[in-house]
Amino acid sequence: MSTLLENINSPADVKKLTMPELKQLARELREFIIESVSKTGGHLSSSLGCVELAIAIHYVFETPEDRLIWDVGHQAYAHKILTGRRDRMLTLRQYKGLSGFPKRSESPYDAFGAGHSSTSISAALGMAVAARAQGKTDRSHVAVIGDGAMTAGMVFEALNCAGDMKDIRLLVILNDNDCSISAPVGALNKHFTKLMSGRFYAQARDIGKAIVRPFPKLFDLTRRAEEYSKGMVSPQSTLFEEFGLNYHGPIDGHDLEALIPVLQNMKALPGPLVLHVVTEKGRGYEPAVHNPTKYHGISPFDASKGLVSSPHAKTYTEVFSDFLMDIAKEDERVVAITPAMEEGSGLVEFARTYPKRFFDVAIAEQHAATFAAGLAAEGLKPICCYYSTFSQRAFDQIVHDVALQNLPVLFAMDRGGLVGADGATHHGSFDLSFLRCIPNIVIMAPSNENDCRQMLYTGYMLDQPVVVRYPRGKGPGVPIEKQMHAIEIGKAVKVRSCGAAAGRRCAILAFGSMVEEALQIADEIDATVYDMRFVKPIDRQAVTEAVKEHDLVVTMEENVVIGGAGDACLETLASEGIKADVLQIGIPDRFIEQGTQMQLWHDCGMNKESVLKQIQERLKLEQAEP
Repeated sequence: MSTLLENINSPADVKKLTMPELKQLARELREFIIESVSKTGGHLSSSLGCVELAIAIHYVFETPEDRLIWDVGHQAYAHKILTGRRDRMLTLRQYKGLSGFPKRSESPYDAFGAGHSSTSISAALGMAVAARAQGKTDRSHVAVIGDGAMTAGMVFEALNCAGDMKDIRLLVILNDNDCSISAPVGALNKHFTKLMSGRFYAQARDIGKAIVRPFPKLFDLTRRAEEYSKGMVSPQSTLFEEFGLNYHGPIDGHDLEALIPVLQNMKALPGPLVLHVVTEKGRGYEPAVHNPTKYHGISPFDASKGLVSSPHAKTYTEVFSDFLMDIAKEDERVVAITPAMEEGSGLVEFARTYPKRFFDVAIAEQHAATFAAGLAAEGLKPICCYYSTFSQRAFDQIVHDVALQNLPVLFAMDRGGLVGADGATHHGSFDLSFLRCIPNIVIMAPSNENDCRQMLYTGYMLDQPVVVRYPRGKGPGVPIEKQMHAIEIGKAVKVRSCGAAAGRRCAILAFGSMVEEALQIADEIDATVYDMRFVKPIDRQAVTEAVKEHDLVVTMEENVVIGGAGDACLETLASEGIKADVLQIGIPDRFIEQGTQMQLWHDCGMNKESVLKQIQERLKLEQAEP
């Protein structure tokens, strides 16, 4: 049986549909998204909430000529399907398949790439100003941003800039999926929004302002009267009106009969505009409606059963969570800070047990670091929890507010290294490089679960900035000691020694997640392996010892080679005037796309077979030299 969705290959096909057909398309889209994501994994609840919104936008606007930007992209699956990528959705987030986020190189309908939140308004504003400069005054620019992303300071910087630009076409759609509209207010608001977004209202307002503008006090009075009248229907409007953006809404984001006329009205209006729509996360799939956070980012699952919990070895995130609970019980000075990653960073139990010592500062990585610095300056023990990829946003604050003042903030750096299906925007590829250059900071990289616990405790005990950087997922399954103890700063551990003869030719200096891989490689070639443990300070004795006793030294890290832990080893040798043959293994100088960890390690030359081949080729070259 043919469906409407099977015949939708571009937004031009959407524009041909009647209202009843558009509603049918929405139902089919939801069914398709549920079925598709159940096979590939991905961001389900947010995308289910944006089905009608995606349909309405592509129905009204002339994409891709009109620029459409989805903030982050968690909500953009319907957009991908409507723009000619339906048949490739089963490759979503797969190796060499569709990206889980908007991506400029993937489709002309993806006007701007995004994986980190709160960038859409700045980008759309830049495009709108560029269109004005190029004389393309009829081009619309639409930024769809969620209520969560609205908590970032970058959003308000963009709004502040946009408010002064009245001769651009910028529409900010605030997708509010964290509240609801009661029936009477919703009905009233639908009427007012349709009325106030119309050309007659806009012209009447402009004429009225022109009449009273020569009289400053009267002009100010009428302006505020307009704001307050809107505020009676929607209190949120005052914020945007103060920034100089004309606000409309809120309206039901699932009501196509309301959405489409309002968008058509607003398309005809000049200046920076805001439309506030209310949607429901997970709409159309009851398990996701009842637990949208659980279904935010998921692995493949059985759609008929929903997500089913199963026993598993502890992940590094869970190791951190256990440590935090244990240390908080011992020391009431311990507080935890997260920029909107309570669940992902393993802070749910802590937040529930110690609500007054838990601070979710919203999507504000910069504020999180400086807030932690302020807490530390007054004698508390702040533990600031970042995903590696998001910590990039807080670089200046880590330098200026924490390290420069040598304040004891412990940074629990989750998702260090290649994270898999989320791809280039989410890999923790750079943290060792950009953190290692900062004075006063100690950087540790655990190779197993027990080391992670003991390193976190060591960092807690130190009176200076500390980063404990651990990967996504599970460790090798090492038993975890309940008793915590501090480890010696800057001290590596030799975990395997080579034999007396040929095996002396190679030593591997491995950091963090690469230690297990290094041990497997060493078993093949009888090499020495050092678990380096510390990226800063580097164990200079271990580095020089490895060079003096071996013909080839290999450094292995799950970080970009440029500026990373391997470079720290080379700097040590250079400072000692030691010449050595060093092979650096790590992430190459390019952005790495999505895939499984093994696929990506192979692409980067970091898996066992690739590293063995590189080592053997290097040793053969040495043997061939006179």
